[in-house]
Parts: sequence; C-alpha cells; structure tokens
Amino acid sequence: MSKDSARQRPTAILTRRTVVKTAGGAAGLAIAAPFLNLGRVKLMARGRDGLAGTPQEYSTRCVDLVTGSLVIDMLSPLVISRSIQQRWGPDLSGMTAEEEQDFRDSQIDVFHIAVGVGGRDFEDQYENTLLFVAGYNAIIASRPDLFVRIDSAEDLANVHGSGRQGILIGLQTSSHFHTLDDVNQFYWLGQRVAQLTYNSRNMIGNGATERVDGGISDFGVAIVERMNEIGMAVDVSHSGDRTTLDACEVSSRPVLFTHSNSRVLSGGHPRTKTDEAIRAMAATGGVMGMTGVRMFVKDREPTTIEDYIDHFDHVRDLIGVEHLGVGSDVDLHGYDDMPADEYEALKSAYKDSYAFRDKIDIEGVDHPKRMFDLTEALIRRGYTDDHIRGILGGNFQRVLGEIWEV
Repeated sequence: MSKDSARQRPTAILTRRTVVKTAGGAAGLAIAAPFLNLGRVKLMARGRDGLAGTPQEYSTRCVDLVTGSLVIDMLSPLVISRSIQQRWGPDLSGMTAEEEQDFRDSQIDVFHIAVGVGGRDFEDQYENTLLFVAGYNAIIASRPDLFVRIDSAEDLANVHGSGRQGILIGLQTSSHFHTLDDVNQFYWLGQRVAQLTYNSRNMIGNGATERVDGGISDFGVAIVERMNEIGMAVDVSHSGDRTTLDACEVSSRPVLFTHSNSRVLSGGHPRTKTDEAIRAMAATGGVMGMTGVRMFVKDREPTTIEDYIDHFDHVRDLIGVEHLGVGSDVDLHGYDDMPADEYEALKSAYKDSYAFRDKIDIEGVDHPKRMFDLTEALIRRGYTDDHIRGILGGNFQRVLGEIWEV
C-alpha cells in the first residue's frame, strides 16, 4: 500500500547465543528470562514511542530460524509517517539510537522500500522518482554503518550476518519510464524492482482499482522486454487482473507479487490476486509475498494472525511452498499508531474499494519483531524448517538471483 507524497525523501544481526548473553540490555534484542527447560525465550518489545512493552515469548526453534535465516521483506518502507521522516532528515541524522536498534532487532536483513511515487504529469513523475531514488542512495551513503544497497545476488548472499540491513530500491509504479532508455537509467541508479502500475492506469497497463480492467499496452510490452533484458524484476502487486495475466504471459523472466494476498480468502478485495493469476505467476517461476494488511486478509472481524496464515496455506496448496515469501506492506511499527491526521490522510487518498476499517494492521504482525510471530505461526501450522527458511527469504533470494542474472 504505502501511498507516498510526491516528494518523499525517505529517509548487527544477533544470533540466539548473542541474544541470551545480552539479556536485560536496554536497547538490544533483550530476553526477559530464558526458559531452557521449555525451549522458550522472551524477547522485549518496544513501540514507536521507544518505550518498552510486554515481553513476548517465542520457542527457541523460532528464534533459531529467524536469527539463522536470510530474512527479506519484499515490501517494507523504512518509515511511513511523514513527521518521523522529517525528524530523521535526509541523512537520518535525526534517528534515535532506539530507532536504529529496532532495525537490528527486527532481524530483517533486506527491506524492499518501494512506494507509489506520484506526480501531476509525466515530467513531474520522472523528477519525483529521481528524487526518491537519489534520496535512498544518499541515506545509504550517509549511514554505511546501518544500511547497504542490494544490487545483486552476491549482495543478498552477503548481507545476513554483516551487521547491516540491506535496502532494495524499487518503485510501486513504472510511470517514470517514458522511454525504454529510462529503464536502463534507473537500473544504473540502483533500481532493481519495478511494479508496472500502481492502483490506476498508466502508459504500461491498468491498476487494481481502475474502472476498466485493461491489459498491458504495446509500450508496456516493450518496457517488460527491456526490464527482462537488463535484469530488473517485474512486479504486478497493484496491477489489475488483465495486466497481471498479461505480464505473466509477456515476461521471459519470473514475475513477482511482492506484496499481495489471495482474493478467495480476502472476500474479493481488488488488491488481491485470483487463483488464476497466482497459478500464472507460479508458471513463470515467480514468488508471492504475503501481506498482513487487514482488509487484504479478510473482509470482516475478527481478523487475526491465523487468518493471515490461512493465505500462506492457500497459496502453498495451490502452487507450492517454493513460491511463498513475505511482503508485509508496513514499516516496522505498522499503520495504526501513526499520528491521527496522517492516518486519516492516508486512508482518504484511496478509493472506497479499498474498504478500510477501524484498523489496518493485524495484531502480532504490526511491530519490529513481527518475523518472530510469523515464524511461530508457521511452526504451529506444521511448516518444516526448510519451508520456513524459504518463506522468510530463501525463495525471494532464489528468484531475484534468476531475474538479476544477465
């Protein structure tokens, strides 16, 4: 989701053994008390305000899986709140030590930080996207102690255990591609993933909430072919049904749903994917990142983490666990504790078909340590360790390596 303002400038991995040694640490991935006889530990939680919350208990199997795996979130901006972005500044000099620690404690190795950059016309869209990409390059250059840019399969292989979080530069629209050469230009600036459309129509195709379900244009076919040629990933998470299917037909490389869900389980939400589309994506060799955004998971209350895991089960049964990943579609702290004015402005920027309810987040996957809760839920459902490692990041690592190989 993460609709963005036109000119947004967004702004040490711990093993379980290290975690145990740092029990009681004020800012670290602190354990309240290890329960070795039960095979369980407690990890300290902290809210967006920096205050410590109630410790959450996890199994040692869960902690070992999360801390021992490459963890990729294929849609997670560094921060959604504009006021926090402004406080951080373009070089993140305003980020607090507690906020920095939240990134390390999350155990997320790679953040795909794509947003929907808009503009009044083609020129505006191009310039705003240029500013967005340049802004992230500036962040990475300013904070090499905290972040590293992910450009290649080698970068993915090296980031886990490096003490830094990887930033994967992508966009939730391709409206800045006015010519085929623009694809090349943004690739060399660092963009590695491009969602063909946001929710509305552009020169390439149609978005999920457009009035007419049109497919990919001739220009769009040429753009996809150029993306395939240079190794930029094709993402259709927000694209309409026909554009989604067309992309799977046209692309010679795997197509991604970086952050979406099953329409069958969501109650028909237009931002989710039909079984037909999910099968078509799998046929390309792609991977689908599951999002915990409440209205994409279920159309009524209660909506819980178990409903979220139902989407993993459905897609696994439909196309196989090797096509499953995570695309949370939230920052580390989620949407629901944003400042009230920003929260309402965000909701009002979307069509009624988005069907917002009182909450956007789902409890349990709305905080920095959400990957632990997700892993614990997958364990409850009977997923094997290898399956979970694939879901946490291994499957996206594999497919991105295939796409980026030129």
